[in-house]
This record gives sequence, structure tokens and C-alpha cells, in this order.
Amino acid sequence: MKRFKLFTAVAFVSAVVLLASCGRSKDDPGRVYMPDMAYSRAVESYALLDSAKFTNDPARLGKDEFIFYNSKPVEGTMRVGELEPFAAPLEDSAGGLYTISNATKNPMPPLTGQDSVETARLFNIYCGVCHGPKAGNNGPVSTKVGGVKNIVATSPTYSDGRLFHVITYGQGNMGSYASQLSRKQRWMIIQYIRTLEEKPAAGSTTSVAVAATGPSVVKADSTKKAN
Repeated sequence: MKRFKLFTAVAFVSAVVLLASCGRSKDDPGRVYMPDMAYSRAVESYALLDSAKFTNDPARLGKDEFIFYNSKPVEGTMRVGELEPFAAPLEDSAGGLYTISNATKNPMPPLTGQDSVETARLFNIYCGVCHGPKAGNNGPVSTKVGGVKNIVATSPTYSDGRLFHVITYGQGNMGSYASQLSRKQRWMIIQYIRTLEEKPAAGSTTSVAVAATGPSVVKADSTKKAN
């Protein structure tokens, strides 16, 4: 008798669940055990937003009951572990094109261990394709791009900040790599370039000229933005 009652109860519950789920599509499965796990309440960066609730137009702020969201970080903030923003603008007309860049010091210590291996990998991916593995101008696509500079021939006369300016904004035929490489990675690549430079002979002295504001300087594309 007890088994019969148990069987009847299970059958009844199963029938109720079956009837409750009938007629629903796969996008509407019915009751959800943990809805907060099934449906995220967070705003996803690349998700389509309901235009009746969200707006990315600053002009509508304070006028409508919309939630403003433009997928960008809050101004004046930076993510945990990120380095300070690069202060040099695209063009520093007040005191020469690279005055602020030349005064910017590399915040990264010399590369060691795994960092050296990782930076070499990044250099070969983003730089070596044009400049070659030894930072010359003999990368596999250098002849197709044209105007590829020999980095190690010119980098000794460039400050670290100047090199960072070039990688951030681009120069000549070279575009900006600010979107492909984080600030830390850009500074690490500059450290790596220093390891490829020819070392001066023992007992000799070499002066590094960091002022490059003469007519030989090629201005970067003004449409690129810093990061």
C-alpha cells in the first residue's frame, strides 16, 4: 500500500511538471531553480542593450529615465595592476614634439627570467614581422610595407619615452599598437630592444641624444589616440 501511494505521488508530480512545461519554447524553459545563475544581471560589454532602457548619448542624461552606458572605463580610473597613463600627447607643440616623451622614464625593471621569454615572444609577433627578430628592417613583410626602420640602428639615440611614444601613436608607415599591447607590454618591449642594441666597446663612452625635434622627425598620424 505504501509503495502504491509513493508511486501515485511521483506520477502526479511528474504530470504537473510535464503539463507546466508544455507549450514553452527553448528560450522560455519555465521555472528556473536559480534564476540569478541562469540570467546574468551584469551589463555585458558586447551584448545588445535594450534601447528603451539604455542610452550612450550623453545629451540625454538628466532628461530621460535612461541608464547611460558606453562600454568605456570611468574617466580617471584604471584597472588593477595597470601602469600610469602615458602623459605625453600626440603632439607637444609647446616645447617640441617629444619633450614630454623624452622626460618619461621606463617604470619597468630590466627583464629577467620568464619576462624575457614572454617579451621576446611579443616582439616577434607584433614587431618582428616587419623589423625582424633582431630589430633590424628584414622582417618577412618588410619589403611589402616599405620604409621599415632598422630599430637597433636608431634606438640608441631615442629615449625610452620616445620609443614608447612611437609604439603608442605610430610613426610613418607604422601604426599605433596601443590597442594590441598593454602599457606594461610596451615598456617591456622597449627593455627588450635595449638588449638587442650593440654594446659599446670596453672603455668607450657613448652619449645618447634624446632631442629629436628637427626636420627629420616624421609626425605620427593625428587620428590615432593614446592609451
